[in-house]
Amino acid sequence: MPLHLRRVAAAVALLTAAMAAQAGLFDDEEARKAILELRTRLTALEDAGKARATELAASNAALTEQLAALRRSLLDLNNQIEAMRGDIAKLRGSDEQMLRDLAEVQRRQKDVGQTLDDRLRKLEPVKVSIDGRDVLVDPEEKRAYEDAIAAIRGGEFDKSVTMLASFQRRYPASAYADSARFWLGNALYGKRDYKEAVAAFRAFVASAPENPRAPEALLALANSQAEMKDAKGARKTIEELLKTYPQSEAAHAGKERLASIR
Repeated sequence: MPLHLRRVAAAVALLTAAMAAQAGLFDDEEARKAILELRTRLTALEDAGKARATELAASNAALTEQLAALRRSLLDLNNQIEAMRGDIAKLRGSDEQMLRDLAEVQRRQKDVGQTLDDRLRKLEPVKVSIDGRDVLVDPEEKRAYEDAIAAIRGGEFDKSVTMLASFQRRYPASAYADSARFWLGNALYGKRDYKEAVAAFRAFVASAPENPRAPEALLALANSQAEMKDAKGARKTIEELLKTYPQSEAAHAGKERLASIR
């Protein structure tokens, strides 16, 4: 029994005892009525107390269940928060990896772009001056020609002949074509292959009679013929030089050379 009911019951018991002790002062009927009324009140209070206790117990049970449910909800929420933290950490890690990957891709694109630019730059035509004419040539073509000429200047005539012959096959329509024929004749003369030198110089003069080097090529052709002991051919070539290019330096040199050819 709850504490407040026990106190009421005790009070009623004391009052009943007191009234019983004073029963002689009251009429028996009135005393019985008072006792019955007190018992009725006590029963009502006890019933109300029990109902209240039952109500409180039910309320406490409901609160307990609500608290348990709230604890479970809080636990679930905490687990969800921890899971979200883990997911966020993974996402951050993924973002950082993606940023690193993006930086790597951008670096590679830059390298590829630079390499492509370098290759395109190597393929872009370059302006050169050939026998007084400005023309555009392929960079690789220019390099192949200059390497062959460098070999002549270095006295490597065999090497130069091979390189110039290869150049003519690879670039038959090159702006260097006439110059390549001229220098091929000189390389052949340098390696003392006079017969082939004569053919090279003759091909040069035939293909480029207006070339500034044509007079020089005729003089070199006459010298090659003289080395072959073909005096008649050499004199004829010099006469051609004097007739075709009379004002050239090669013509003046040809006159002097003509006197020495027997």
